[in-house]
Formats: sequence, structure tokens, C-alpha cells
Amino acid sequence: MTQNQPNQSASTRRFVVPMLTSGFVVLVLLALGVWQLDRMEAKQRLIASVTARVTEPAIALPPASQWNSLGKPADDFLKVTVTGRLLHEQETYLFMLYAPPGERDPTPGYAVITPLQREDGSVVLINRGFVPDSKRDPANRPQSLGKDPVIITGLLRLPETRSWFNADDAPAKRLFYTRDPKAMAKAVGLEQVAPFVIDADATAVADGWPKGGNTIISFSDNHLQYAITWFTLALAVFALFVIWYRQNR
Repeated sequence: MTQNQPNQSASTRRFVVPMLTSGFVVLVLLALGVWQLDRMEAKQRLIASVTARVTEPAIALPPASQWNSLGKPADDFLKVTVTGRLLHEQETYLFMLYAPPGERDPTPGYAVITPLQREDGSVVLINRGFVPDSKRDPANRPQSLGKDPVIITGLLRLPETRSWFNADDAPAKRLFYTRDPKAMAKAVGLEQVAPFVIDADATAVADGWPKGGNTIISFSDNHLQYAITWFTLALAVFALFVIWYRQNR
């Protein structure tokens, strides 16, 4: 009896470490799965919110005194209208890929970013739409350079976060690869510009260029798949421990 006690104790200790390790791994995997489910709910709320914003009637762009408060995620894709004169001589260009309706292969080109000056002197950058490289030079689309006041309806877009995959901007050439209104304004010598860009809607312009209404509203929602993956891995770890325990008990 006394001799069996050390053997039983050693046998018990033999299973403690694998059991604790497996349990810890299972708990971590379950936590990751629950985290993905939480992210899925948050993403679905975001999608519903953006969908509601882009389908609601447009509101007048708030005065410049309120612009600094328009930086929350709830302001992105807000539909607004703004009136003023386009400063064509201070255009900048944002690289983009454009796929016409019904076509799958996108064409490289540029979004024409034109400052719009309001009556109070404040300036907002307007993404007037896509042009191919052959139309980037304003001289090749003179009919789009009207001087009369315009009313533009579009979606308010917050600045983009620059990633490692973005090419370097070329401010001297007015070429940009990240939606950065501050950098764009600086490149053409403008100050006190709105800290956002307005993507113009698809209202046709003279000569057909630029082509507006190209805002991409797309959100990846793979969180349920990720959650299932984590839960499956947790089940697999638990099953492997049970099999190992039965074979070695």
C-alpha cells in the first residue's frame, strides 16, 4: 500500500502538466472565438450605420467652426451638400482604379481633387471623380473647368491611414496615393482647408470627365468564419488531449 502511493502520485503528476497546458490553450482559443463574434456584431452595426447614412437625404455641410469635430467614424460617409467655386488651378490627383458599371477589369487613373471655396472663404477638397491618365491634364478636359458657382452633393470621407503598401506621394507633381487632405492642401499652398474630402456623386459634368460617384463602400466581414476556426481548433485540442489521456492513463 505504501509503495503504491508514490507510483500513484507520480502517475497523477504525469497528467497534470498536459491537462493544464491543454486547458489553457482551449481557453485561449475559445476567447479568440468569442472576440471574433464581438467584432462581427460591431462590424454589422457599422455596415448598417453606413448604409443608413448614404441613403438619407443630404444635409448642408456644417460651418468651418465645426469641422474639427467631424472626425469620428460616425461622420464618415455622411451625405452633404456644399456650394462654392471650384479652384481648378489648384487641383491635385489621387491614384485610383476605376471599373465602369458592368465591367470587371479596373482601369488605373486618378481622382481629381479640386478645392472648392465657399462664400465665407473656407475651402473644402472635392473628389470630383475619375479621369484616365490621358485626361489628368486639365487642358485635355477644358469643359470641366467652369467658373460659375456649383452645388455639389457627395459623401464626406475622412483621411486615410497610410499603409506600408502605399507608394510615396509626389507633392511637387501633385500626385498622391493616400487620401490626405492636409498634405494635398499644402502641395498647392492652401491653408485652413477642411480636414476631410467630399466624394462628389455621379451628377454628370460637361464632357463627361471627371466621372463622379465612385465611392467604394465595402467592408470585409469574415469574423464568423474566423470564430468558427477558433472554436474548431479548441475542440480539436480538447479531443487530442482526451485521446492521449485514454492511451496513457
